[in-house]
Amino acid sequence: MTRAAILQMTSGIDPAANARTLVAGIADARAGGAAMLFTPEMSGLVDGDRGRAAASLAHEGDDRVLAAVREEAAKQGIWVHLGSLAVLREDGKLANRGYVIDETGTIRARYDKMHLFDVDLPTGESWRESNSYTAGERAVTVKTPLGVLGPAICYDLRFPDLFRALSDAGATILAMPAAFTRPTGAAHWHILQRARAIEAAAFVISAAQTGQHEDGRATYGHSLVVDPWGEVLLDMGEPAGLGFAEIDQGRVEAARSRVPVLKHRRAIPEVEAL
Repeated sequence: MTRAAILQMTSGIDPAANARTLVAGIADARAGGAAMLFTPEMSGLVDGDRGRAAASLAHEGDDRVLAAVREEAAKQGIWVHLGSLAVLREDGKLANRGYVIDETGTIRARYDKMHLFDVDLPTGESWRESNSYTAGERAVTVKTPLGVLGPAICYDLRFPDLFRALSDAGATILAMPAAFTRPTGAAHWHILQRARAIEAAAFVISAAQTGQHEDGRATYGHSLVVDPWGEVLLDMGEPAGLGFAEIDQGRVEAARSRVPVLKHRRAIPEVEAL
C-alpha cells in the first residue's frame, strides 16, 4: 500500500498566501508518510473579479505558485498533483490546467480542463467559464508512485466517456480536483464520485475547495477518496486541512476480477432512431 495525502483548501485572492498553504501542505504530507499529495482545482487563485484577478495571471514559466510547488516537491522528495491553476496560454487565452509534478520538481504531465462549467443554477448563481477559459482538447495518463493516474477537473466529473477513455488507457486512479458549488455538491458530488469509481473499477481521489472564499463564493468541500468497489475511504467534510488514505492497487485487481467491466466494454454502434 502507498499513502496519498489530500489537501482541502479555501483558496483566496492572494496567490502568495495560497502558495504558502500549498508549501506547508507538501511538507506536512511528506511528514505524514505520503508518497503523493493532491490539491484542489484553482489552488493558486479563487477570484471572480476578472479585473483584480488579471494582475495575478501569468504564463506557466512565470507562475510563482507553480514554481513554489515544484521547489517544495523537490525539497521534500514527494510527488504532487497540483489540481489546477489559471495560466495564460501562448495564444493569450486562459487554461484551467492541472499538473503532475514528481519528487524532483519535474512536471510529468499537464491536463487542461475539457468541459467548461456554463450553467444557471436555481439559486440564482450563474457561471460562464467559457467567458474566460479555453477548453482542453486531450486526455492524458501518467505513471505515479500510486499507480497510473488519469487527471480530470471538476465539471469533467459529469462526463463518463472521459473516464472510460482514461481507464481504457490503463488508469487505475482517477483524480478529480474541484471547486464544486454547494447546491450541486450536495445533490451530486458523492453519487458521481462513487459512480466513476465503480464504472472504471479504479480509485477516485478528489481534492476540493471548501467554505466561504474572499471573492464571495462558497464551495462544497468533502474531498474524497473512493476505492474501486465504490467504498468511501476518506470524506474530509467541510473543514480545510490535510487528510490521508492508503492506496492498495490490489483493490483494483479484486474489483476488476469480481465484475470485469473493462473486459466487457463494447463499442456502441450508431443509435437507430425508430
